[in-house]
Amino acid sequence: MTIQARDLAVVADDGHAWTLLARIPEHARASLLWLPALGVAAKHYLPFADALAARGIAVFLHEMRGNGSSTLRPDRQHDWGYRELLLQDLPASEAAVARTMADTPRLIGGHSLGGQLACCRLGLAPETAQGLWLVASGSPYWRAFPARNRLWLPLAYRFLPWLARLRGTLPGRLIGFGGNEARGVIRDWARTGLSGRYAGKGIDTDLEAAMSRVRVPIHGLTLTDDWLGPASSLRFLLSKLPLSRARIDLLGVGELNTGADHFSWMKRPEAVAAALAEGNL
Repeated sequence: MTIQARDLAVVADDGHAWTLLARIPEHARASLLWLPALGVAAKHYLPFADALAARGIAVFLHEMRGNGSSTLRPDRQHDWGYRELLLQDLPASEAAVARTMADTPRLIGGHSLGGQLACCRLGLAPETAQGLWLVASGSPYWRAFPARNRLWLPLAYRFLPWLARLRGTLPGRLIGFGGNEARGVIRDWARTGLSGRYAGKGIDTDLEAAMSRVRVPIHGLTLTDDWLGPASSLRFLLSKLPLSRARIDLLGVGELNTGADHFSWMKRPEAVAAALAEGNL
């Protein structure tokens, strides 16, 4: 199978620009817009894109604002939150996918925070995709985690926004969590972690109500050793899309041939790609 590698220049309506990395097979049976985890550049998902393209799925790797090819970096003068990610950046990437794959069924999906934002985006624009794929994703709501994490998670959700405000950005590279993140993103993420509800400063739409009306097939993958995205957090996230039919598969070291944690699958993504591509589209 011939697979075309393309780099698509994308610009949001506020001037923010990035490169949409694409892997497009001949006679693609669907296209997938993939949203990265917090602090992860799109290029790190290229092995995953290659593995899916080999199975007939055209993959477009969205770049989160502030990472990789993004022309912006967060600092005291440059800040953003879920509003910019959901209402400015994702529509531009979706338009690029639509121009490139006009007659192909469209999927949206993501890893970790990317999966959460994919759910929110479907609520805002349900016509943009006919299916949802989630890998190692779930709500950060502290009550949705196993008991051993419930004491310290609320503390983290208060401390990290405070640290981001103090320094102008979250120093994720320094503390070992995410990248150097915009304080608005950390504010919106931590709000969900504490309340269990999705919202974003400047977003007028009720995201919870919007997600409750989404009706698409969902395929979620959880990993046996992933404490950042346990099955309980995925189930809580999926409870926000009650009209959608969801399938959840659990993968371990034996299936993955690598660590079954939050990130190891990205280096050896064949099993994850196979599980998604061989499911019902």
